[in-house]
Amino acid sequence: MYLMFNRWSCLMSQYRQHSSAHAAHSSVSHAACCAGHSEGAALTTLAAAELTADGWAQTPIRIMQMDCPTEEALLRKKLGAMTAVSGLEFNLMQRVLTVQHQPEALEAILAAIRSLGFTPELGEAVATDAPVKPWWPLALAGVAALAAEVTHWLDGPTLLVAGLALLAVLACGLTTYKKGWIALSNGNLNINALMSIAVTGAMLIGQWPEAAMVMVLFTVAELIEAKSLDRARNAIQGLLRLAPDKATVQQDDGSWLDVPAQSLLIGQRVRVKPGEQIAVDGQICAGQSTINQAPITGESLAVDKGVGDPVFAGSINEAGSFEFTVTALASNSTLARIIHAVEAAQGTRAPIQRFIDQFARVYTPIVFAIALLVAILPPLFFAGDWLAWVYKALVLLVIACPCALVISTPVTIVSGLAAAARHGILIKGGVYLEEGRKLACIALDKTGTLTHGKPVQTDFIDLQTPAQQTASAAQGIAVEQLAVSLAQRSDHPVSRALALAGQDVALLEVSGFTALLGLGVEGTIAGQRYYLGNHRLIHQQGWCSAELEAQLLPLEAQGKSVILLASEQGVLALFAVADTVKDSSRQAIAELHALGVKTMMLTGDNAHTARSIAEQVGIDEARGDLLPTDKLELIVAQQAQLTSSQKIGMVGDGINDAPALARADIGFAMGAAGSGTAIETADVALMDDDLRKLPRFIRLSQLTHRILLQNIALALGIKLLFLILTLLGYGSMWMAVFADVGASLLVVANGLRLLRTDALFKRE
Repeated sequence: MYLMFNRWSCLMSQYRQHSSAHAAHSSVSHAACCAGHSEGAALTTLAAAELTADGWAQTPIRIMQMDCPTEEALLRKKLGAMTAVSGLEFNLMQRVLTVQHQPEALEAILAAIRSLGFTPELGEAVATDAPVKPWWPLALAGVAALAAEVTHWLDGPTLLVAGLALLAVLACGLTTYKKGWIALSNGNLNINALMSIAVTGAMLIGQWPEAAMVMVLFTVAELIEAKSLDRARNAIQGLLRLAPDKATVQQDDGSWLDVPAQSLLIGQRVRVKPGEQIAVDGQICAGQSTINQAPITGESLAVDKGVGDPVFAGSINEAGSFEFTVTALASNSTLARIIHAVEAAQGTRAPIQRFIDQFARVYTPIVFAIALLVAILPPLFFAGDWLAWVYKALVLLVIACPCALVISTPVTIVSGLAAAARHGILIKGGVYLEEGRKLACIALDKTGTLTHGKPVQTDFIDLQTPAQQTASAAQGIAVEQLAVSLAQRSDHPVSRALALAGQDVALLEVSGFTALLGLGVEGTIAGQRYYLGNHRLIHQQGWCSAELEAQLLPLEAQGKSVILLASEQGVLALFAVADTVKDSSRQAIAELHALGVKTMMLTGDNAHTARSIAEQVGIDEARGDLLPTDKLELIVAQQAQLTSSQKIGMVGDGINDAPALARADIGFAMGAAGSGTAIETADVALMDDDLRKLPRFIRLSQLTHRILLQNIALALGIKLLFLILTLLGYGSMWMAVFADVGASLLVVANGLRLLRTDALFKRE
C-alpha cells in the first residue's frame, strides 16, 4: 500500500501540472465591472503567506474595493513595476489579490496598494464588512439634480441651475472624481475617469442639469449593479451556511456540551439529533439514521447510515439520533474543500473569457479616440458646431467603458460553477465548464464506475496437484488462507471481495508485500513467494496453459472477474467474483449517446468480462486486460483521431486510472465525497457514484456557452446601437448611462439564470 500511495502521489503531481496547463497563467476570474462592493458581511478565510521553492513569499491580500477589471489594471501596473514582485493573481469575485514577492517587501506592497486608495487586509480570518454608506448624500443629490432640471425647464436663473447641479455633483460624485483622478494619474482610463471627464466637460459647455443627472444616475447604477452582482458573489458563500456553528460534543466527564464547530478536534465524539445539520465530517460510532446528503453529493434521496458509515458536514439528519467520531477539522471538511475548490476554480479563465479580457483592453482606448475625433474633426473641417459635437463626444465617453462586456463572462461562469456544486458536480475551473460541451468521446473505467465496485466471490477452484495438496496439509496451510492473507493487504475491490468471503479464515503473516500496478499483489508467506493477481499476471509469468484457459474462459464469458493464486511453481487456485452494473450507468450511457458522445470502457479486467459489461450498459467499445500505461496509450490514440475542436474525457476512481485521467482533456473523478485527493486533483469531481451527472455536466456546459454568447451579443449590440444613435444626434448623456447600466443588468440577470437550472440535474 505504501508503494501504491507513492505511485498515486507521483501521478497526481503530474495530474496537477496537466490541469493547471488548461488555465490562464497568472490571473483569476473577473467579477463585476463597475459595481460598488457589497454592504453585507461574510467571514471568509485567507490562507497564510507561503514560501515557494525558490524562496519567494506568496501572500493573499483581500481588497474590498477591488471589484472591477480596471481596478485590477491599476494594481497590476503599480505592483508589476516593483522589482520585489514576481507575480500577481487576481480573484475579483472574492476580492483577493495573491502577490508573489520577496519576503521583506510586504510592507512596501501594502503601501503601494494604499496609495491607490485601496485598503489591503491580511489575516487568517478577515471579516469582510464593507462600510455602510449613508443614504442622505445620494438623496440630496437626486433632489438637487431634479430641481436643476425643473429650474432649467422653467427658464430659471442660470446661476441657480448651475448651483443646484454643482450641489448634486458634489453630494454624490466626489468618490467618482477621486477614483477617476487616481486612474488618470496612473495612466488608466476606467469608468470613473471617463465619467469624471464627461461630467466635467458637460458643465464646461453649460449642460448643468444633464451633468448633475448623469452623476446621480451613475451612482444609482453602481448600487444596483452591486446588489445584482452580490447574488453571483454569494452563490458560493451560501455553501458556508450549510454547516451549523455549534455541535453537541461529549466531554471528558461523559457529559454533553454545545461547542463551536470550529473548535472540534479529530477523535471527539459528537451527538446529532433528528433534524439537525452535521457540523463536521465523521464516522458513525453509535446509532443509525437517514441522512440527506444533497449539499455534498447532490443525491435527491436520503441515505440510510449506520455504524461505520461516513457522514459529511452540511448534511441533514432527517430521522433518528446517532453519534459520530470527528475525522476532519471544520476547516478541512469535505464541504470546506468543495467551497475552496470552487473559489479557486474562479481563477481559471475560460477561453472565451480570455478573449473578452483582451478585447476589453483595446475597446476603451479605441472608443476614447473616436470620441476625440468626433469632438474635433466636424468643427474643424465641416463647419460643425463645437458645442454640439463636443457634447456628442462626451456621450461617447459614457459608453466607452466595456462594463457589461467584461462582467458577462465571470458572472455566467461562477453561476454555472455554483449550480453544479449544489448538485454534487465539482468543476475545477471555468475552462472545463466551457469546454465540456466539446466532449466527443468519454472513456470509463469499469469497477466502481460502471459497476457498484462491490463484487462478491462466486466460484473457487483448487488447482493444486495431489503432491501440492499433501505438502500444504503438512504445513497446515490452505490455499484459501494464502489468498485471503494477501487480499487483506490490498484495497482493490476484487481483493476486498476475497477478503470478505474469507473473513472467518485465520490470516497468515505476510512479509515483503508489493502491489503490482494493474496486475495484482505479491508477498512472502512461510518463506515462500506467492502471487495473487489477474489473468494478465499469469500470462506475464508464463504460468498459463491450455487446461487453465479452458477453466477461465467460461467464467469470464459470464462477466465474472477471475483472480488467481500462484507460487513460483505455478497456479494453485482460482477465485471468481462478480460485480453488478449500476442501473444509473445504463441511463447515463444512453444519455451520452443522445448527446452524440462516443463511449469506451478501459479496464484491467479480462476482455471477456469487459465485453459482457459493455453489452449490459450499451458501451460502444470495450478494451480489457489493460495496464495503466495501456489506458494512457489508448487515450492518446483516441485524441489523435479527434479534431482540434473535439475533446476526450476519462472517468475513473482508482490509482490505475490516474495516468489516463491526467492525459485526458477533462478528467472525472467518481465518488469524490470525503476524498480530499480527488477533490484537489480532478478536473471535475462527481461527489457520488452516479454517472448520470456526466450528461448533466455536458448539458450545463452547453447552456453556459449559449448564455455567454447571448451576453456578448447583448453587451456589444447595445453599445453599437447607442454609438450609431449618438453619431446621428439622437443620443444623450443620461440615455448613455441607462444604456450602460441596462446592458450590465441584462447580462448579469441572464448569467444568473444558471443558478436556476435544476431541470438539468433532475433525476428521472
